[in-house]
Amino acid sequence: MKLLGIGSRIDHPEYGKGVVTNVSSKHYWVTFLENGLETIDLDSEFEVIEGVEDEVDTVSFFEVERSLVKILEKWSDTHEKVALADKWKGGKLILDPGDATANKEMPIDTFFHKIVMVRDRIRVMEQKINSSTNLDDQEKIDLQQYITRIYGSLTSFNVLFKNKSDYFVGERSKS
Repeated sequence: MKLLGIGSRIDHPEYGKGVVTNVSSKHYWVTFLENGLETIDLDSEFEVIEGVEDEVDTVSFFEVERSLVKILEKWSDTHEKVALADKWKGGKLILDPGDATANKEMPIDTFFHKIVMVRDRIRVMEQKINSSTNLDDQEKIDLQQYITRIYGSLTSFNVLFKNKSDYFVGERSKS
């Protein structure tokens, strides 16, 4: 079966005459004169009035977008949505100095967002170290141990996270 390209004109027994406006791996998107936009299976029965070749995009926009999101999540410092524990929602962080200077307050969700950004940037750094071709294996191990210790230093902030899967995890004791 040869795929029709975008701009091909067809005559469908149920929907009438139309023009192919998009093609995916399973469907044609066809704008019909009397029935508007419909998706039909690639192997549907219809008559080809005029076929257009070389205008086929066999990957849908949704599939491209989903792939791009996965790539960005893996290799950039954009982060997934991480939930703040319910008890902290609407709360504030108050830094109370030991001298006579004024308190510093900020919404706890602003502080939480900054902690999540730090975590995500450490993860990106970790990925870059692990995929580096300029570092030998021992250097990668040494840097990975520093990153593990950084995570361990940040475990105090785990109280802010709603889900344990989002927690910072440092070195595990060997007991």
